[in-house]
Amino acid sequence: MADEQSKKSNDDQLAGADAIRERVVETLKTVFDPEIPVNIYDLGLIYEINVNDDNHVHVKMTLTSPACPVAGTLPPEVERKISTAEGVESAGVELVWDPPWDQSKLSEAAKLQLGLT
Repeated sequence: MADEQSKKSNDDQLAGADAIRERVVETLKTVFDPEIPVNIYDLGLIYEINVNDDNHVHVKMTLTSPACPVAGTLPPEVERKISTAEGVESAGVELVWDPPWDQSKLSEAAKLQLGLT
């Protein structure tokens, strides 16, 4: 019986984490690259979204180029927006450069929007 309750609790946590992750994705879709009229999620700038048991969200993201003029301002903006998503207790954004971003990371919607299909 205790094992069943533990499994249900774990399942509930996973369901909660999935729901938070979905809300974070929706939030990320409201953040736009200032040079390309596409949101950062569809641009493929988000490499990883992790939600831990305490509802802390950790995002690994990149930019289209290390010389991107918003390199200092976009990650903190993303972190602020994520922290406002329902269910998120805290958020952190890690800027990574490996693997480097390229156009293959664009979603189909972004390719259509940019006329690349």
